[in-house]
Amino acid sequence: MNRRRFLTTATASAAAVCATGPSAFADSASRARTATGTAPLHTWFEATYRSITAMTTDFGLTADKIDVSGTGTPVPSPQTSPTNIGCGMWSTVAAAGLGVISPSLMHDRLARTVTAVERLERAHGFWFNWYDAHDGSVLTTWPESGDPVRPFLSTVDNSWLITGLKIAAEADPALRPRIARLLADADWSYFYTPYDAADPVAGPGQLLGGYWPDKPGMGEPTGFHYGALNTEPRMASYHGMADGSLPTEHYWHLFRTLLPGMGQEQEPEGGYVTVDGVRVWQGHYTYRSRKLVPTWGGSMFEALMVPLFVPETEWSPHSWGTTHRRYVRSQIEHGLIEEGYGYWGFSPASIPQGGYREYGVDAIGMQEDGYNSLGVVTPHASFLALPQAADEAVANLQALARDFGAYDEHYGFRDSVDVTTGRVSDVVLALDQGMITAALAQHLRPGLLQRPFRTGGFRSRVRPVLGRECFSI
Repeated sequence: MNRRRFLTTATASAAAVCATGPSAFADSASRARTATGTAPLHTWFEATYRSITAMTTDFGLTADKIDVSGTGTPVPSPQTSPTNIGCGMWSTVAAAGLGVISPSLMHDRLARTVTAVERLERAHGFWFNWYDAHDGSVLTTWPESGDPVRPFLSTVDNSWLITGLKIAAEADPALRPRIARLLADADWSYFYTPYDAADPVAGPGQLLGGYWPDKPGMGEPTGFHYGALNTEPRMASYHGMADGSLPTEHYWHLFRTLLPGMGQEQEPEGGYVTVDGVRVWQGHYTYRSRKLVPTWGGSMFEALMVPLFVPETEWSPHSWGTTHRRYVRSQIEHGLIEEGYGYWGFSPASIPQGGYREYGVDAIGMQEDGYNSLGVVTPHASFLALPQAADEAVANLQALARDFGAYDEHYGFRDSVDVTTGRVSDVVLALDQGMITAALAQHLRPGLLQRPFRTGGFRSRVRPVLGRECFSI
């Protein structure tokens, strides 16, 4: 889904070196699974996966959303994105891994999707941002309004489709040759602007937001780069580092916070260090006396979607593991204490009254005019918090279901709830349901969807970099 992205043309930043030792995170995660048990989590997964299958068209692509407020069978929206397609694939792998569907049905569904993806028009080895979910054609007008759509190659959305393809290839060996051919031309250096010490604004060592490929040569690039480290585009960074199309030093050119004096939500504390020859500003924010690395807008999915797949907490327990835990605690305290909503969990989602916007905790995001919670609680945010606060996440979800009817036994949790008015969204979005299926799979069967990201270049190139990370928190 084409969500908000962090824009920067500023200078580069990055990390440090921490001594890492044995971690208690794995043990605490095991205790959390024991504490919450498997019910109602498995039931919630089954309902959520039904929404994914309801969103998946006969052509084989998972559409953007469905409206579940009526009594009949919901109709998938006309549009889909690379992210939505990836969500559909990893949800199907998760369903088989959890015993919800058979391995043969998994194969049939994945094969149908792979066939559809093979038919999609591409440019420079990557997929366009919006397709017709029913026939695979590139969208040039928006179905809901008729507004023109300029075909675009999105860095981050391609990263989620490629994540789904890699998970499918790992789960179904029969599909590996076909998926390998699809991925052969996906070279992440296409989106990369190498670091230029003489002009780090023009050459920040970061990934562009993407390209409009309708111009000669490489196409027209976005006027911004993805500069923030603790945001969802780092999945693209990890993919590129793992396959060798991006240098590992790229990681150190991403911002933990903006530099002091640059203008951001709060003036950061921290200091400079040098890692792998890169001078890095190791900055942090403080929220409710808690030091953490902020995201761009302060939402949950920016921080916690990536570790559903890449085991950041395990590979960097004292840096990524610590900031993830504090980030969740900050979201909880914002909802329960600072705002007194009685509920928590804030992340981009559908607006209960219709439409779409970003929600978050402004104080833990770098953007000065950041995301606000506005009393709108998004269930997928609680699922993302399962590794850090399982009991509280389940209790929060049960309260949303009990107090607002936010849970639909056929299609899972609705996308959002305005807890100040009681209004519940009529729709579910593929991206948000895909995060729920991945979070539940990771909780119920740890590592199920992480297998492609624990081997190969992820193990040999990404893991050592995360092991050298040392946030100033």
